[in-house]
Amino acid sequence: MPPMRAVLVVNPKATTTSERSRDVLVRALRSEVDLSVRYTRRRGHAVALAREAAAEGVDLVVTLGGDGTVNEVVNGLMTADPPKLGDDASMAERLPALAAVPGGSTNVFARAVGLPREWPEATSMILEGLRLGRSRTVGLGRADDRYFTFCAGFGLDAAVIHRVEQARRKGRVSTPTLYLRSIMNQYFLASDRRHPAISLERPGEQAEAELATVIIQNTAPWTYLGDREVNPNPAASFDLGLDVLALRQLRVASTTRTVTQFLSRRPDPRGRQVLRLHDTPEFTLVSSRPQAFQLDGDYLGEREKVRFTSVPAALRVIC
Repeated sequence: MPPMRAVLVVNPKATTTSERSRDVLVRALRSEVDLSVRYTRRRGHAVALAREAAAEGVDLVVTLGGDGTVNEVVNGLMTADPPKLGDDASMAERLPALAAVPGGSTNVFARAVGLPREWPEATSMILEGLRLGRSRTVGLGRADDRYFTFCAGFGLDAAVIHRVEQARRKGRVSTPTLYLRSIMNQYFLASDRRHPAISLERPGEQAEAELATVIIQNTAPWTYLGDREVNPNPAASFDLGLDVLALRQLRVASTTRTVTQFLSRRPDPRGRQVLRLHDTPEFTLVSSRPQAFQLDGDYLGEREKVRFTSVPAALRVIC
């Protein structure tokens, strides 16, 4: 039986790996698969590399990078035209499997599918998964025409990510302290907290109006602060639809209470200012003024309207 064909998509700017560690990873993978290595050269390049890999009919695409690299590869796979496998093959069966080696600062997706935080231990587990044929099929989210793996944001959290990205471009290191400082600055200095502008619309349901900010999850946790999970929607799952948490107001007392609930060991955010939806197949966010927008921790600019849908059983993941 010929060896499994795989493509390794490497972000050479991945924050937690070096050239030497990449060489170690390549040698380890080549002990199990017929491997081709391809490097990203610019933002968005991994989309094209993954699309090409799927069109070539490879069995596996491995990423070495952070959540942004994983997101691009997933979007490349989901918009690819893979070789035909028969009319009865599912979407996930038609596409290469995905393995995500953590190489970024947070690596939410890799950790959410059960991989260790550090790349050597995660690589070892992926190799074991390949030897044993161990994988799982995960659902994805889609925002308009772009897919996401674990989270999206419309409003405050996306604006915070924008601040963090601006700081990192100036040479700052991504740390929990940087995120917390960015949250405080955005909340107190740059948010219009008195005039909630967002509405959430669902087919056959009355619209939820005057929302201040919205968090969408495709799995739990939403993110990490170091080793601590941050869990606005702890019941979110790759096996279900999308979960939503929205704040109706950004008052200091109620917002502080809700954020504290996110960080508790048994999170269950509740309150008059909290709207939560579980296992939601589709909805649309509409705002009377432009809102910051992010997918999988990447800031994508401002939007006034975004349609979200759940895409079940979309992709096979080595875990």
